[in-house]
Amino acid sequence: MTTLHLLSHSPVGDDRFDSCLRLLGSRDGVLLTGDATYALRGDSLPARELAALPKGFPLFALDEDLHARGLSAPAHCTVVDYPGFVELCGRFDKVNGWL
Repeated sequence: MTTLHLLSHSPVGDDRFDSCLRLLGSRDGVLLTGDATYALRGDSLPARELAALPKGFPLFALDEDLHARGLSAPAHCTVVDYPGFVELCGRFDKVNGWL
């Protein structure tokens, strides 16, 4: 069973990001929204952890949230809009929001 993990909280000072990475299955995916997009910033520890995921791992970031924070996505991350967000939720068997 595949799971899309939705992260919206900053990876700094919050353990949800690390907990999510520990629980990822080989067929899962991650969508970064809100302050979770800061995980893609520069050479930060969260950015290095995401870059270390297996090649081709489904990693996504919400376009609007990247732009709101002045960020861009690295090549290993697919940027999606809101219709893409909805499509992703239907692509995976389960959706887990890390509230």
